[in-house]
Amino acid sequence: MMNTLPNTQFSIPTTVRFGAGEIKKIRTFLDLVGSKNPLLMTDPGMVNTPAFKKILAPLRDGSSDYGLFGDVLPNPTEDNIDDATNQYLGNGHDCVIGFGGGSALDAAKAVALRATYGGSLEGYSSDLVPRGTLPKIIAVPTTAGTGSEVGRASVIVLRSTGKKAILLHPDLMPAIAIIDPELTVDLPPHLTAATGMDAFTHCLESLTSPEFHPVCDAIAVGGLELTIKNLPVAYRDGKNLEARGYMMIAAMMGALAFQKDLGAAHSMAHPLSTISGLHHGLANAIVLPTVMEFNREVAEHHYAKLAHLFNKENVLKPDEEASRIAIEKVRELNKELGIPSSLKEAGVQESDLGPLADQAIADPCHATNARPCTLEDFQKLFSQAYSG
Repeated sequence: MMNTLPNTQFSIPTTVRFGAGEIKKIRTFLDLVGSKNPLLMTDPGMVNTPAFKKILAPLRDGSSDYGLFGDVLPNPTEDNIDDATNQYLGNGHDCVIGFGGGSALDAAKAVALRATYGGSLEGYSSDLVPRGTLPKIIAVPTTAGTGSEVGRASVIVLRSTGKKAILLHPDLMPAIAIIDPELTVDLPPHLTAATGMDAFTHCLESLTSPEFHPVCDAIAVGGLELTIKNLPVAYRDGKNLEARGYMMIAAMMGALAFQKDLGAAHSMAHPLSTISGLHHGLANAIVLPTVMEFNREVAEHHYAKLAHLFNKENVLKPDEEASRIAIEKVRELNKELGIPSSLKEAGVQESDLGPLADQAIADPCHATNARPCTLEDFQKLFSQAYSG
């Protein structure tokens, strides 16, 4: 019998502490990783929030020291990381805690890497840093979107190019992820929507990637189902702990799934952040229906599965019809969540469309898109997404 299965490698290691109130145990978790002097990293918008008080109280209630770097940028830059690393090394810290959204978690990972790797991040590759040399990382998400708390990557804007780079290393996987839905109840609706659609996009682009990873496929489908059921509830009622908790699980599942890699929506979203200043999740949400239209013929079976998740009756429809329904359902979900229907509505300048396409074609995520993309394809996709 002919063997058509590829030889590949699966790896999904993580330690997750999930549940309401888990943040109160952070001192115990620090003891588990042997930390006596962690550096807590977050962004300026978090330091006056009720969520921040929930982590600060147990950190202060102990004999060990801790430090605070509260200046993480929305899109962390190499300079931003260097500033935090200087504080980490100068004060003798032994662990990094990332607290906040994906930016804070990515910045914490980059500091752990920078504390060991002294070269330019532009020239970084994982083989330059031996395993076991990075300080431990504890990730505490306060949004349900990136899933960075269970990922081994950090996205940083390089000093030399002004473009986002994806830094990868096995030890960037946080030692412990504390997923506490109580930390997300005060997240405003527009950020609940944007981060939730980021998780949705992670799951969908992973599912449609042509790479072989059936475990990630199953995780992606589960994450999509949780998002469809719980994101509108969390958007309407931010105090709903069940919806918040399941959205945090969906975000985690999205990050686990995209070990399989992503697609063209992410290649478009990355420059929309650096050039146009859009929130990453918002950018993904706006361009996703356009990318789905582009991919539909080659990904219709996967999109048909998505249509079934929106409505079980769609299981009776042919894949071609169901795939079109799925795209319309995503548009409807965006509308329900108050997501702009076009890049123009979101404030993107038409004059930026050319530079956006140039950066998108250079972004590695589209290498695993369901359908190959050229520069001309990205020019058309940005134009279509701009008009809506």
